[in-house]
Amino acid sequence: SGLVTPAIRLATPADAAIIAEFNQRLAAETENKSLPAELIRSGVLALLADAEQGRYFVAELEGEVVGQLMITYEWSDWRNGLFWWIQSVYVTPAARRNGVFSALYRHVAARARKSGACGIRLYVESANGRAQQTYRAMGMTNTTYQVMEAEF
Repeated sequence: SGLVTPAIRLATPADAAIIAEFNQRLAAETENKSLPAELIRSGVLALLADAEQGRYFVAELEGEVVGQLMITYEWSDWRNGLFWWIQSVYVTPAARRNGVFSALYRHVAARARKSGACGIRLYVESANGRAQQTYRAMGMTNTTYQVMEAEF
């Protein structure tokens, strides 16, 4: 079908339902997890209400939201600046491999640079080779870091 140029914009509370739905699909597709609808909806609304914690950006084709990307922030004292972390990336199956993620990434990278951010980071499932290839094509590189966590 060829590359398309979606409209990229900041998400608003009116986008909460589609973002929550996309997050549920993302969890099912990438980690085979079923997220409770009310929990994810509350989490989406909380971020939409507090821009200091992060932002959602959405991609639209012909007025329909077909993709999303969430940004959160991490202060780096080593760089005296903020890293923008890309999270919750989702593009509808019909819109994949058509430049939707690339458009979202380029938009966010430009905003990050303009804001004075020191860089962009993301984490990706180690088995998700396709996503890693896409991120490399955007100019991202692997780091020497490994993500560890303790969930509560």
